[in-house]
Amino acid sequence: MTSNRRPLKIRDQRIMNRFAAWLSQRSVTPNQISVLSVICALAGAAALVWSGQQAGGERSVWLVVAALCIQLRLLCNLFDGMVAMEGGKQTPAGELFNDVPDRIADPLLIVACGFALPGFESAQWLAWLGALLAVMTAYVRVLGVSLGLPADFRGPMAKQQRMALLTGACVLSAFDPLWQHPGLILWVSLIIIAVGSGLTVMRRLIGAYLRLQRRGIE
Repeated sequence: MTSNRRPLKIRDQRIMNRFAAWLSQRSVTPNQISVLSVICALAGAAALVWSGQQAGGERSVWLVVAALCIQLRLLCNLFDGMVAMEGGKQTPAGELFNDVPDRIADPLLIVACGFALPGFESAQWLAWLGALLAVMTAYVRVLGVSLGLPADFRGPMAKQQRMALLTGACVLSAFDPLWQHPGLILWVSLIIIAVGSGLTVMRRLIGAYLRLQRRGIE
């Protein structure tokens, strides 16, 4: 299982290890943290949708709330694995709780981003396309693992890149009242997510194909 963990430098930081150890000493389970990540994503998605119905300062506030919820979701993703592995709280169903919440959270947040842009006609289909391709990136990775290949976390638009981009776009869009093109940053971020996720799917598919071919020759 450790070989299939996403490589994250933040996992080695002392403060993260201390907090994970603190959680491990409580009655908190990794599966509970995984479920909490979906709740954070739901809250972030709701904030994005609501921001699309507001204007001015109120819209900015909800965009910042969405950015915070996205980061809380990522922290849950980090700590569920750390509590499971370092805290010795692995369960037989842990892999389900580790992967399924991500497949719910990513589309929720990306699709909600489309609803945050009522003034852009293409925002909805861009958001749905980005959400579909985001799920496909994970599908190709999991398919490769099921075929005996190492987990492929390559980008350019893996989960951490998608969520970092969406967080940054929400924060920058909170300053929309200061310039003439409100919503433009979020709209561009949807394009980048869709195109980048498509490239990620292709890279992982080609990588899996080449590994399988080499394994067949060997």
